[in-house]
Amino acid sequence: MKKIFLGFFILAVCCSCGNKKVKIDPFTSITDLVDSASHQGSEADSLNQIAEAETPKPMEADELFDDFIFNYASDEALQRQRTVFPLPYYNVDTPLRIQKEEWKHDYLFTRQSYYTMLFDNEEDMDLIGDTTLTSVQVEWIFLQTHMVKKYYFERKKGMWMLEAINLRHMEKDANQNFVDFYAHFASDSLYQRTHICNPLRFVTIDPDDEFSILETTLSVDQWFAFRPTLPTDQLSNINYGQKNEDLSDSKILKVNGIGNGYSNVFYFRKKKGEWELYKYEDTSI
Repeated sequence: MKKIFLGFFILAVCCSCGNKKVKIDPFTSITDLVDSASHQGSEADSLNQIAEAETPKPMEADELFDDFIFNYASDEALQRQRTVFPLPYYNVDTPLRIQKEEWKHDYLFTRQSYYTMLFDNEEDMDLIGDTTLTSVQVEWIFLQTHMVKKYYFERKKGMWMLEAINLRHMEKDANQNFVDFYAHFASDSLYQRTHICNPLRFVTIDPDDEFSILETTLSVDQWFAFRPTLPTDQLSNINYGQKNEDLSDSKILKVNGIGNGYSNVFYFRKKKGEWELYKYEDTSI
């Protein structure tokens, strides 16, 4: 026992003499190993959390495209998750690819107080609530430059994803005739007066019963007294699959408010080769 004690005493003296400034903690190496393992574990957990956050997952809003597109436009993180990168971007005749780090949040039409949609007939308007859709295009129609910016969305594995953007000149057979008319109609009051059916069919909520619809008529002068503001620079459109053919003799412009209860529908038809507004519907709340 004395020999063992003497051995420990000599070892302690030698260590002390070798470096008086260094204090040896027998638990240091073990503590370092534990800290290192914990740090590595934290890094791994963080990476897993990031990977999980970036992995697109179906959500309730995916069922109806209108619900999805408002979430997509307003949520920056979701927009990045639901955009395919590198994103094909066709700038007229120049094909490009947008990398994820180059992408800038696109609010689409959500920074406006309204958005618009175009249809050829009332039956096509039923597509708005169709939950079986797998392909939808969101469009910007620039009235003055005759350019169209189209966003291509596809639903795969239950999730809507933006797969491409195409900026191009409007094709002559893709609503150009109506768009030319509408741009003139919305910006020129004299031209507008000569392209309104007189009397104009008018549909609105009955002021005496908010649950009933009132159908009546307006004279041209009454239209100008109560007419709503029409978009003059650009129109948005959500193409659910409606044809929107230029050869169609009827067009419906639906204007929906964003979070304000505004709802107007304008019915146009071509009569003797000229477009005219023949029905106006205001069911705003």
